[in-house]
Amino acid sequence: MIERIVIIDNIDPQTFYGVNNTNISLIRNLFPKLRMAARGNVIKVIGEDSETAEFEKKIKEIEAYAARYNKLEPDVIIDIVKGSEPRQQPSDGVIIFGQNGKPISPRNPNQARMVASFRDNDLTFALGPAGTGKTYIAIALAVAALKNKEARRLILSRPAVEAGEKLGFLPGDMKDKIDPYLQPLYDALEDMLPAVKLKEYLETGTIQIAPLAFMRGRTLNDAVIILDEAQNTTTHQMKMFLTRLGMNAKMVITGDITQIDLPRHTRSGLMQALNILRDVKGIGLIEYEKKDIVRHPLVQRIVDAYEHREAADEQEYSSGREAENNKKD
Repeated sequence: MIERIVIIDNIDPQTFYGVNNTNISLIRNLFPKLRMAARGNVIKVIGEDSETAEFEKKIKEIEAYAARYNKLEPDVIIDIVKGSEPRQQPSDGVIIFGQNGKPISPRNPNQARMVASFRDNDLTFALGPAGTGKTYIAIALAVAALKNKEARRLILSRPAVEAGEKLGFLPGDMKDKIDPYLQPLYDALEDMLPAVKLKEYLETGTIQIAPLAFMRGRTLNDAVIILDEAQNTTTHQMKMFLTRLGMNAKMVITGDITQIDLPRHTRSGLMQALNILRDVKGIGLIEYEKKDIVRHPLVQRIVDAYEHREAADEQEYSSGREAENNKKD
C-alpha cells in the first residue's frame, strides 16, 4: 500500500468537487479499492501502486477537461474513468469558456476581426461606441492566452478619470481609492474565471489591475496588456503606455472617442496615437459601429438619439455663426 497526493491546480476545487461534493463522492464510488481524503486542492489516496497511479492519471484528465470548459458534470467523470471519450462542447470560434461553461465567442464581424488582429499583431486598437464588447473580448483573449500559457501575466489598466463628476475625497487605502475606476475590469474577469482562481491570480500578481499612472518605468514582458477607456489618456500618458511593451507581449487598447472626459482643451492621447501610428506595420485597428452594439437593444437606440441631437446642435451652431458673420458683412 502506498500513499499518493494529487494536487488540483488548474481549476477551482469547488468546481472540481461539485455542489455538496457530488463529484468527489462519485469519484470515490468509481475507485472503491482506494481510501481517499480531499481537502482544499489536495486529494490524498492510499492503495496499491498501480491503482493509485491510474487514479492520478484519471484525475488529471478530469481536471484538464474542467479547466478547458470551466465546468464538470458527472457523466464526464464517468466517461473519463471508464476510458470513454467525454462529450466535447462545441468550440468553433470560442475564445474561452467562462463561468459555468458559458462559451465566450465573437458576436459580430468586428469582434471576429479583433480576435484575428490579436493573433496577427502585437498591438491592436479597438475603437467604438459603448456596448460593442470591445473590452470584454480583449479580456477574454487575455485570459485565454494566460490559460494556454501563451502569457505569464495579464496587465489591465485604465486612466483614473471621473466621467463628468467630482467625487472628492475617497476613503480607504490606495486600493480602495482606485478600485471604483477599475470595477468594469473586475466584472469581466469574474465572468471568465472562478472566484477562487481569480483571487489567487490577483494575490500572486499573475493578473494585475492598476491605474495608468502606475505603469511608468515598467517593461512588460511575457504579458498581455490592456488599456481600457484610452480616450481619456493625455498625449504623454499614451506615449508612456505604448512604450511599456516588452518581449513576447501583446497590447490591446480600447476606447470611444465620442466619450472623452478630459478637461477642455486637453488633447486625447488616443486620437493623437491613431494619427501617428495608423500606417505602422504590426498594429491592428478595429473600428466598431453602432450596429455592433451587443448590450440591451435600447442602447443602440440611445446612441442613435444622442448622435442625431449632437448633429442638430452642430448644424444650429453653424447656422448661427453664419448668420452672425452675414450681419457683420
